Amino acid sequence: MILEVRVIPKASRNKVALDAAGACKVYVTAAPERGKANKALIELLAGHFGVRKTDVRITRGLHAHSKVVEIHSVGKR
Repeated sequence: MILEVRVIPKASRNKVALDAAGACKVYVTAAPERGKANKALIELLAGHFGVRKTDVRITRGLHAHSKVVEIHSVGKR
């Protein structure tokens, strides 16, 4: 599964949500420094979709708010 997400770092809580236009927004409490927000994004999406963290990979936008994430093994657990 390929998913386009908008990451909002330093949020008050971790949350995966859809906005009015149907775009995926992921709120993480981690700061966008030294990869902390990316790590939190991977952990949150892995828990949300019920896959291992190694099955979630950021393919585009490593240093941007808008990212493309590839998730393997969705629904296999």
